[in-house]
Amino acid sequence: MNGKIRYLMLLAAALIVSASLLFTNRLTSKLADEERKKMELWTEAMQRFSVVDFNDTVNFELIWKIIESNTIIPVIIADEAGNVINTVNISDIPHNTTHFYAKKIASFKNQNTPIELKISDFEIQYIYYDNSLLLKQLGYFPYVQLSIIAIFLVICFWAFAADKKSEQNRVWVGLSKETAHQLGTPISSLLAWEEILKSQSIDKELLTEMSKDIRRLSTIAERFSKVGSQPVLTEENIAAVLENAIVYMKKRTSQKVDYKIISENLDIKIHINVPLFEWVIENISKNAVDAMEGSGKLTFEVSQNGKNVIIDVSDTGKGIDRKHFKDVFKPGFTTKKRGWGLGLSLARRIIEEYHKGKIFIKNSEIGKGTIFRIVLK
Repeated sequence: MNGKIRYLMLLAAALIVSASLLFTNRLTSKLADEERKKMELWTEAMQRFSVVDFNDTVNFELIWKIIESNTIIPVIIADEAGNVINTVNISDIPHNTTHFYAKKIASFKNQNTPIELKISDFEIQYIYYDNSLLLKQLGYFPYVQLSIIAIFLVICFWAFAADKKSEQNRVWVGLSKETAHQLGTPISSLLAWEEILKSQSIDKELLTEMSKDIRRLSTIAERFSKVGSQPVLTEENIAAVLENAIVYMKKRTSQKVDYKIISENLDIKIHINVPLFEWVIENISKNAVDAMEGSGKLTFEVSQNGKNVIIDVSDTGKGIDRKHFKDVFKPGFTTKKRGWGLGLSLARRIIEEYHKGKIFIKNSEIGKGTIFRIVLK
């Protein structure tokens, strides 16, 4: 995802949240002030109710109407000793009210300053009140909004990332298919020339080597053609496949590189696509040979762990810094002056997407070497 778009989205989200918090806080403060005024009016009505002349119908009805108007604000009326005299808009009162009311009064007192209710010169009561449900919900609103925006941003980032990955996959697959297509024409021509040369008095050893190279080109074209489509997996002897890949690598690397296969069982069989799996082994081997600068030991150790087959590829190269363990599988990452940094990225794609396995760096020490682990079912 484009970094500029990402930062703009984060900035927009921050502005929305800030504006929402500011507006909600102002609105909450105003509503709290209004509720305070209502409770002061309600307290005054209660005070007058205690001395009202019941024959004065007009005043009595007005005072009673004000008292009854409070239908949303929870109230506890208590004396100076904290004994509860009356309650309004409080439900779910348990049998043991002492602890319940004490807890409620402490909570109400923490929310709002109590209002004095002067009954007489000798008696004062206190009005403890809580915020209304509407005021509480308004206080929660910014956090709900923040959660919604966060979820929205996560979905957007995921969608952009998925779209980018999809686009990269399309480019990758298109490039691979085109490469296979472009290789097809010269390979066909070389096969024809091979047949013509076989009928001539040409050194058979030269023809044999030429045939090997043509077959190699055909294998490479087949590998590229399989990228982007689900390859056919066949049951193969993993030791034999590794041996075949190593034979090819031995002829194209320094004789100072010692290749070795260690297997607890020479008859371990797994379902793989041979051309693609050999490609993985070749890419790991090439990186290992480069890390060893053409001299060292490259060991392939095969073992079984339950239903999984584990292949550890260890070298005696310069090692990889731990902070780069995941980076080495990213397209374009390379520590070499020459190279595209696609070998290990391709290896991971083949193992994880096409063979449903795992590939990762098991261990690496600077100056001692690296162990790549491949896990296959």
